[in-house]
Amino acid sequence: MTDQAVDVGGTAAGQRTHQFLGRQRELKELRADIERAGLDTLSGKKSPRPRVLLIAGRPGSGRTALAAELARQVADDYPDGAVRATLTEPGGTRVPLDRVARDLLDALEVPAPPGAGQDELAELVRGALTGRRAIVLLDDAADAEQVGPLLPDTSRCLVVATAEGPLTGIPDVRPCTLGGLDVKSAVELLEGYTGAVRVTVDPRAAESLVEACGGQPAALVLVGGWLAARPKAAVADVAKQLRTMTDETAELPIAAQPLARAFRLVHASLSQPAARILRLLALAPAGLADAHTASALAGCSVSGAQAALTDFVAYGLLRRDPAAPEQYRVPGALAPLLRALCESVDRPGEVQLARARMLERTVRLLQSCRAVTEPEGSPARRKLAGLPRALRFPNAALADAWLSSRRPALLAAARLAVEDGELDTLARRLVAALVRALAAHRGAEAAAPELYGLHQLVLDVAERRELHREKAAALLNLGDLDARTGRTTAALARYRAALDAGRAANDPYATGRAMESVGGAHQELGDWQRASDWYGRALSQRLARGERADEARLYGRLATVHTYAGRYGEALRGWRAAVAGYRRLGDLPSQARALSEVARVQEYAGRPEESLRTCRQAVELARDAGDLRLQAALQLRLADTLDRLGDPTAARLHRSTADRLLEDEPSEPGGLRNP
Repeated sequence: MTDQAVDVGGTAAGQRTHQFLGRQRELKELRADIERAGLDTLSGKKSPRPRVLLIAGRPGSGRTALAAELARQVADDYPDGAVRATLTEPGGTRVPLDRVARDLLDALEVPAPPGAGQDELAELVRGALTGRRAIVLLDDAADAEQVGPLLPDTSRCLVVATAEGPLTGIPDVRPCTLGGLDVKSAVELLEGYTGAVRVTVDPRAAESLVEACGGQPAALVLVGGWLAARPKAAVADVAKQLRTMTDETAELPIAAQPLARAFRLVHASLSQPAARILRLLALAPAGLADAHTASALAGCSVSGAQAALTDFVAYGLLRRDPAAPEQYRVPGALAPLLRALCESVDRPGEVQLARARMLERTVRLLQSCRAVTEPEGSPARRKLAGLPRALRFPNAALADAWLSSRRPALLAAARLAVEDGELDTLARRLVAALVRALAAHRGAEAAAPELYGLHQLVLDVAERRELHREKAAALLNLGDLDARTGRTTAALARYRAALDAGRAANDPYATGRAMESVGGAHQELGDWQRASDWYGRALSQRLARGERADEARLYGRLATVHTYAGRYGEALRGWRAAVAGYRRLGDLPSQARALSEVARVQEYAGRPEESLRTCRQAVELARDAGDLRLQAALQLRLADTLDRLGDPTAARLHRSTADRLLEDEPSEPGGLRNP
């Protein structure tokens, strides 16, 4: 949970400058602690671990801002820069180690293997930091178990962690515990919102207000925003109002009461629609919201939601995300207060409906994001044209920028959709839409880390709820990702598990797909016998069900394996069966490709004349199909065969024909793969 910053200053009009106030004693102690001799040094050993500094304090105490200011001041001593990760979500949930490690690896610009486990990722983080002199900021650690695996094996780095209490278990860590700001700095913070005059005319009232806020930066920011919106309000009046709210927060710990009172003061001053929008932001995934999120939650217009978000920033209730200016972040210190207020004021049915509206809006935006990548005139583009203007992206570049900036919130929305352990229609649609949008914009390989997480999310729920069909689908998807990223053995294990789940669900599609995928994994591993066996099982099922397109494809896959194994007679029978299957389907391009493979096997079998005749038949089929790229590829194959038969003149003619065809069709030549 990121705290309210201490470094808010500037004008009351909202144009805040970056100014760090107070905490000079703490900064001096922390900088001295960096140079302090550790236990290893005192014992004569060179420390194998970095110096670890801990800034401890309640949410809202400014611990995050202090850590950032310390990093800024010592930046020259760490030329490789600073990387940061948040260890706890705004709702208080721990961020899993694998996600934290991936965030750090992204910041370090180190590629992380898709599908890697948390131990492997943590080791990569440590390895990436070993040769660097960098600062690692670990924000809002729950305990030492979150921090320990990420500590680099070098004394050249500096680790700065923030937490609410001590990190017992990490040796040689001396916490810097934060209380309230000193009065002078706290009053200066207020002046940044109210202007100096309102404080100067009644300095005792300002000091009284600081005392009512407990010197907590988060509370002072909220009160400052409230005063900035009311130029005629006296500082003394605010202090008085806060003191009268003591009974409302009596059930909270004493240290938490000042922030709770300041928050309730601001909430009570909002209009009813704005207050409702604010409360419902407790549902924002990962505490991140934009105008669409707020609009869907409250059921209001996008423009109205945007105006409310802007006002909330002025009040200190939200912060703009530096990486995405159109996105807003709920300060971690306020997240539990928002959640508690939402639960006490809004009816459960209304909250559930607001959540459903938000997720539905997210699904539609993701569908729009993917549709804009489709060709003009496609069904997806026609459907896109029917969406409201606010949900449409004008071009693929803007859609991609939105997807990138909203990626953390979108992934959190997927987790939110299935957090109750169900895979209802909306949750399925959201996960599917996010998978398709990521694959469309980034490609399956680049998006593999996110896709792994999404499919694993579905798998976890399916296993807990014994949803066999969903389990089979998730395992197949994960297996495909493993296969694409070269983890063939892992893919094989997933496919076998998917086969078991498909059989338990009595799902013929899943079982057939799993058997074919098991065969493909064995083929990739070079085990031709097992590959042909599994392809044969999948083919038998397709034959029994009369699925002709799948039959033809599987005949081809089986024939390919026989070709690799040097069983040319069986390969020819398989490819001829594929040709016959595509002929019955009326699929001329596929029929031509299968016939060209017959020609290839005939050539491998030492029958070049037969190969030449078959290849010419394939060219005629490709011409009838109007497939210029396939015709060009076949013409080149004819040329190669003629060269081997000792007719270079005819070979040159066919190559010239291929060149002309490729000039007419400038896109990538159509691929006939060599086994």
